[in-house]
Amino acid sequence: MRWCWQELAGLVLPGDCAGCGAARVLLCHGCRAALSGAGARRVRPSPAPAGLPVVHAAASYEGAVRAVLLAHKERGAMPLAGALGVALAGAVRAGLAGRAGVPGGGAGREVVLVPVPSARARVRARGHDPARRIALAASARLRTTGTPARVAAVLRQRRPVADQAGLGARQRRENLAGALEVRRGAARLLEGPWVVLVDDLMTTGATLAEAARAVRAAGVPGAGGPTAAVVAGPAYTPSYAIEPRSAGTRTDQ
Repeated sequence: MRWCWQELAGLVLPGDCAGCGAARVLLCHGCRAALSGAGARRVRPSPAPAGLPVVHAAASYEGAVRAVLLAHKERGAMPLAGALGVALAGAVRAGLAGRAGVPGGGAGREVVLVPVPSARARVRARGHDPARRIALAASARLRTTGTPARVAAVLRQRRPVADQAGLGARQRRENLAGALEVRRGAARLLEGPWVVLVDDLMTTGATLAEAARAVRAAGVPGAGGPTAAVVAGPAYTPSYAIEPRSAGTRTDQ
């Protein structure tokens, strides 16, 4: 019931912009533009964990983008999922367009978005699963812009993991090693279409690498293996490489 009340409150009560604090608007024009997905590009942590698929991010985890993500994820601002879904859809399209040797990024082929699961305790505490909610919004956005898409929440945690907050890259990899699996009987949902692992945020890449391992272990690599898309990656630092978009990569809405 908690999420119902949070969503209702977000729809009927006036508030300030979740990104910059502008008065009486859910998201101002500037903050909505930051989440348009128009600047989506390939990103890769350094060092990158083994098995990390090609990842595209819609934006950097800073400023308004960071504020909006936290408001949705930790404070239950459910109506923000729509704008975050637009951003994620932009990252998905950039990833598909950038696939080497695939004319048009495989236009017309169905895309299946596989959200990285949150721990059950975190879902209960938050009252919702942020990545799954954003993935649903992104799939709806993709369909309205001509890309067949659906969400398949087929991953689950096979064992408890520690809270990732405060852990370094190596600790995160060790914490997550072998932690995810595809639900029994769900592998068939990933056969044939483009498989895109999705999350709201990537830091070290350990979570997405483990998700990719679990999908491959289920024997359903999809069309050429899974890619990944996230709403945000860390702000640019010497330890985080942001690769320029390749010529011809489409990031239009």
